Amino acid sequence: MNKKIIACGVMLASAFMANPLFAQEQPVEKSNNLNVYRVTATKVNDLVHTKLDVSFDYAKRYLYGKEWVTLKPHFYPTDSLTLDAQGMDIKTIALVGAKGNTPLKYVYKQNKLYITLNKKYTNTEKYTVYIAYTAKPDELKVKGSAAITDAKGLYFINPDGTDKNKPTQIWTQGETESSSAWFPTIDKPDQKTTEEISITVKSKYTTLSNGKLVSQKANADGTRTDTWKMDLPHSPYLFMMAVGEFKITKDTYKGKEVSYYLEPKFAPYAKQIFGKTPEMIQFYSNILGLDYPWNKYAQVVARDYVSGAMENTTATLHGEQVQKTDRELLDGNEEGTIAHELFHQWFGDYVTAESWSNLTMNESFATFGEVIWHGHDAGQDAEDKSRYEKLQSYLGSTKKGESPVLARFYYNDKEDMFDNISYAKGSIILYALKNQMGDAAFYKSLNRYLTINAFKNGETHQLRLAMEEVTGKDWSPYFNQWYYNGGHPVLSIDYGYENGKATIKVKQTQDSSVQTFTLPIKIDIYAGGKKIRKEILINNREQNFSFEVSAKPDLIDFDVDKILVGETNDNKTAENYYFQYKNAPSYANRIEALQFIMQSKAKSGQLVLLEGLKDKSADLRALSIDGINLEDAEIKSAALPVLLQIAKTDQNTEVRSAAIVKLAETGNQAYKTLVLESLKDRSYKVIAAGIDGLAKLAPQESIAALASLDDDTKAHIAPSIATLYINEPKDEYQAFYDNIMLTGDRNSVFAVVGQYFQYLRANNNPAVTEKGIMNIAGTIERLKLQSYLNKQLAGAYNAAAQAKTQQAAAVSGEAKTKLSKQAELFKKGAADLEKE
Repeated sequence: MNKKIIACGVMLASAFMANPLFAQEQPVEKSNNLNVYRVTATKVNDLVHTKLDVSFDYAKRYLYGKEWVTLKPHFYPTDSLTLDAQGMDIKTIALVGAKGNTPLKYVYKQNKLYITLNKKYTNTEKYTVYIAYTAKPDELKVKGSAAITDAKGLYFINPDGTDKNKPTQIWTQGETESSSAWFPTIDKPDQKTTEEISITVKSKYTTLSNGKLVSQKANADGTRTDTWKMDLPHSPYLFMMAVGEFKITKDTYKGKEVSYYLEPKFAPYAKQIFGKTPEMIQFYSNILGLDYPWNKYAQVVARDYVSGAMENTTATLHGEQVQKTDRELLDGNEEGTIAHELFHQWFGDYVTAESWSNLTMNESFATFGEVIWHGHDAGQDAEDKSRYEKLQSYLGSTKKGESPVLARFYYNDKEDMFDNISYAKGSIILYALKNQMGDAAFYKSLNRYLTINAFKNGETHQLRLAMEEVTGKDWSPYFNQWYYNGGHPVLSIDYGYENGKATIKVKQTQDSSVQTFTLPIKIDIYAGGKKIRKEILINNREQNFSFEVSAKPDLIDFDVDKILVGETNDNKTAENYYFQYKNAPSYANRIEALQFIMQSKAKSGQLVLLEGLKDKSADLRALSIDGINLEDAEIKSAALPVLLQIAKTDQNTEVRSAAIVKLAETGNQAYKTLVLESLKDRSYKVIAAGIDGLAKLAPQESIAALASLDDDTKAHIAPSIATLYINEPKDEYQAFYDNIMLTGDRNSVFAVVGQYFQYLRANNNPAVTEKGIMNIAGTIERLKLQSYLNKQLAGAYNAAAQAKTQQAAAVSGEAKTKLSKQAELFKKGAADLEKE
């Protein structure tokens, strides 16, 4: 699963939290229930084969199901079977026999079926149970998480067709244990079963499920039954269905079908969205030494999906953010998500984490897969950028070096496992291990782990043992430190030079409750025109190192490969950073130097930012644009021609947009032509920059320019419009915000809700305030955004109430009445949010 809302919670949250109104650190939550050891589910019976026959009642949001589930006792003889079955009506349960079915006694309570078998079976005997049932997912009371916001398993999207802007679809989401909301099963990751599913739908719909489409049968009532068969075993949470008016675009990998299921509007762009998939399959097959193990690979995009994406075996389901036109793709794609889900077909599907405690064996690897794909596709700098971003994502969710254990057997809820530890931190721990072990040994070890545990389950100890078998080295110290203990090092580093020696003083300053780390570190000393490589071992809270050098070092590059899973706070000088950008230009070194320079504002640093305008990484070019100080006449003279060239020709639309806005900020009317031309661009980001720029150069013309844009463009640049309307908060502008609140998806709402609040705060009409607070509350309820928005908005509302009260105290008459009323409305809005 990809964390689109973490982006599987945090990523969508990050998109919202990036709004300056609500920006704050989101720490990893500590568990309050650490006394329960989360054991792996005991196997009494093993799933062997699951056969399903399903149809749907769109009006009632029901699934009518028939199931033939074949099992056998795992080891000990048993005469009972317990199945997970959430919120169902059970019609029949019977044992399937050669001469017919024999009814079985059962008790159904607390979403479990307790079935009494006809006799005691041994583990050499298989038996098949028939179950007729009705699944009622919309009547199921379940709780989701930050990563997976709902857990009812089966979803009917616009089933009545009442929303003309949304297709009718059905899709499933099994992770973590929600498949049992649409078919009875043993809903645990340590179960594996083959599968056959027959899906009856209206003939106009396309279906997708795991494995191969083996038959399609037209029925007399205008429906069609599609049968999908999965001959290789996989876990129940990886079962999937998708039903809708999809158009299929077919590709291939070594004769195996690779297909993309999209809404007809987006089908022409299928190869632009997913076209690198065959190359990804080839790349992963090569590095792992294990060819893609399944008979096909399909990707489908669904509306109103509850997460980022899900790696169902042979059939990944993506949220609609992946589905883009060629114009939208100019401004970025979801290639990282596509790579992440594909890598799961090995790590998660072929070998599955045996319990949610070992989720790292799925999600850390898939996130690692993203990183190495970027390197293969776009070069080492892109790989280092991806890895740097994972590290920052993890560090940004922690304080004082504290964080939960990676292989975590104590947690409040299994959903808690889908966090920045299992994803981001785990991925860079793997990357650091690859660096220490060497690529050849690392990938040989992964092959060993996958081969030994094929179509079964795995845990961290099995990975360690595979690595030890391949390398001949005991990796227990590494795993004990990074997998079975939590936290990360926070290093305070002081550099010095005395008596011909370069000195390094290192302190581990993480909280005293966090372990003391053992860290092999590579350093490069740049002195006297030469670079000297040294290796040190940090294993105490305070240590000193010294090295003879020919001259005072220009730079000591600590952790050359940037594999440290932790923080470094060092005392490098401005000159060190300037040298670092030019002479030790790893991605992490370059961005660190640019960030220092932006904080320092020194003239000498601005000269480095001028070089940064030509950096090979687009995001570092954009960062340099942001940091350039155009109030300095000399810097301005040097920068403006470069910025103008970037604004016209840079291949990256984010960089072009940044340059356009930067030039407009000068107030120079000479750039008005550039800004107006940008409004004709194909890139929505560039058009948005044009609107932003025009608001700075000719505010009186920006609203008119906005009116000249078509509705499609306006929809895509909503955040810029939302910001523009704050400057002149007319009552009639509320309709724009309300339309997004009432109809927009999560991404759309997150993009403008901060600006909407600022508009409400700036507007002085209590009727507008009341309607706005009500509509935002309705949106939070509609999209289940309480965990993201309630706390932040409540604080913002209370602050607005105080500000309005102060303003009211300074005026009289009708103005005082209105401001006081607004203060009451904001205060009540905050109180209502705090109740949730």
